Amino acid sequence: MWKHLAATGLVLAVVGGSPAGAAPRGEYDWPLRPRPQVVTPFDNPERDWLPGHRGVDLAGAPGQSVLAAGDGIVVFAGTVAGKPVVSIDHAGGLRTTYEPVDASVSVGRRVGRGHTIGTLEAGHPGCPAAACLHWGLRRDREYLDPLGLLHARPIRLKPVT
Repeated sequence: MWKHLAATGLVLAVVGGSPAGAAPRGEYDWPLRPRPQVVTPFDNPERDWLPGHRGVDLAGAPGQSVLAAGDGIVVFAGTVAGKPVVSIDHAGGLRTTYEPVDASVSVGRRVGRGHTIGTLEAGHPGCPAAACLHWGLRRDREYLDPLGLLHARPIRLKPVT
């Protein structure tokens, strides 16, 4: 294959050091292991007050460890509307949230990517699995798709010089 690409005058350059489909090597990673199935995708509403899904739901199991997606500081570990929630502030004004999670960390704690922050509880409404982790991402007041944190850098074809 490489000879064929070189013959066409193109070289496959893997930007960022990992081929497509490989485990992410960036600053963020999946909050569940093994890599979970996304059962409900992000659906950002056109207006703040309209219905939507401001995060993704990931299939898991009750009691499964929930991991910090990236390095940061725990800014909330408690209950919101009867649901246990953990929130982590990251560099660049990003905040990730995880629910329903029985926290094993406290507010002010510095965590690293992959650090256990609690355990997943059952009972997320509409979850087709034994348990689902609702994973959210915000920058200031804007909700973002947390899966965007995981995208490997793109593969680019560059001319042979």
